[in-house]
Amino acid sequence: MNYDELLAPAAKAMRPSGIRKFFDLAADMPHCISLGVGEPDFKTPWSVRDAGIRSLELGRTKYTANSGLKELRGEICNYLQRRFDLHYKEENVLVTVGGSEAIDLTIRAVVQPGDEVIIPEPCFVCYEPITQLTGGVPVHIATRAEDQFRLTADQLRAAITPRTKLLIFPYPNNPTGAVMSAAEMEEIAAVLRETNVLVLSDEIYSELTYGLDRHVSIASLPGMAERTIVVNGFSKSYAMTGWRLGYAAGPAPLVKVMTKIHQSCIMSAPTTSQYAAITALRQCDDQIEMMRDEYNRRRRYVVKALNEMGLTCFEPRGAFYVFPSIQISGLTSSEFCEQLLREKEVAIIPGSAFGASGEGYARISYAYSVDHLQTAMKRIREFLTEHGWIKSKNRSDPYAIPLGNGAGPGQAKPVAGRCGHAAQRLP
Repeated sequence: MNYDELLAPAAKAMRPSGIRKFFDLAADMPHCISLGVGEPDFKTPWSVRDAGIRSLELGRTKYTANSGLKELRGEICNYLQRRFDLHYKEENVLVTVGGSEAIDLTIRAVVQPGDEVIIPEPCFVCYEPITQLTGGVPVHIATRAEDQFRLTADQLRAAITPRTKLLIFPYPNNPTGAVMSAAEMEEIAAVLRETNVLVLSDEIYSELTYGLDRHVSIASLPGMAERTIVVNGFSKSYAMTGWRLGYAAGPAPLVKVMTKIHQSCIMSAPTTSQYAAITALRQCDDQIEMMRDEYNRRRRYVVKALNEMGLTCFEPRGAFYVFPSIQISGLTSSEFCEQLLREKEVAIIPGSAFGASGEGYARISYAYSVDHLQTAMKRIREFLTEHGWIKSKNRSDPYAIPLGNGAGPGQAKPVAGRCGHAAQRLP
């Protein structure tokens, strides 16, 4: 068999994930400190796990409706209204296998061969390959550090053509941690209202923002709900990555077509996960706040440590990533990360994994214990010093982090609330 001839060209052309490459390399190094994978180090809140267990004990192991449990879709609507002032009915919501499936369904439902999809970079790795699999044409906009990696209205206006079908709007952003204010979003919305361009608003990190202003969904702005599909899920907010549950919310005609694709390809999202998610939405707002506070503490530490050692980065206000410049090394981002991994057993992700505009940067996740972060920062400083890229500093403990909440390193102060148990952290 000539498999090379049999395989679809678009599938063959897909690049393997630059994230998983470094994750796999780190897995074979027993003493490696990995800051590469964007996964909360908290355990799923106990009441959520208990709800999943209880659903199994009750024998709730059948398929659900294709669009998801009616009760869950109702709770998603309540949540979106309560937290983000988004107003949907159950027919506007589709429950998916993680937020990634919701992204895939949105692109497949609307993009035809030759349609252009605008993708701000650096960005999550799946947008481009899914677009290419549909025959769509990715149009990349390079966001800039001087703009804090925010998409500007001028950039968007210049990129739109008569063939533009969809804008990917990934804020809070992976990998940069960039967020956009309501005023900045309004400038984007003003451009879009003059077009027939749809928006895929990837808001999986919507609960993880730091500062006085909470996340604003572009769909909540006047005239935007009718042209926006909001993608969200439970992985980041509720530490439920392995439960594989997400959702899309948007105009009913679009969601109806997405549901038909989902029906044919997937059938329905995991039943146990759906029952667990109902409890998460009803009872675990306080756990979100606890995890956000802990991430914020780590964020401040990592940004300060990196800037002090010469890997300059702007202050990210969302998600759980920092995106420092590694240009003082003179290496490419891949060379820098591979050499750091080989010499100091610290795994971070090259910025180039998130698009060409990420070259010269690296992504570091702070969704890890303080102990891990402190050790990693020490090793990175040693790496830079040994290569002569920075001068050595004589400090008794330059990596210590002030513990303002009474917790020890790697331990969040327990917060008990409606979930009944403090969130717990993986070892």
